[in-house]
Amino acid sequence: MSEEKKVPSKVPDGHARFVTTRQMAPNEKGFVGYETVWEPFQKETEYKVPKQP
Repeated sequence: MSEEKKVPSKVPDGHARFVTTRQMAPNEKGFVGYETVWEPFQKETEYKVPKQP
């Protein structure tokens, strides 16, 4: 009975304001990890040199 391998259940993606987490596939030891994807907090614009007086 203890020889029976348990298949981990699939967890839905987690969504928050700036982050998304996804379940990864189990490795050879059976460990299931999670991938974290961050969205940018702010926009970056191109720098413009100020006009000379």
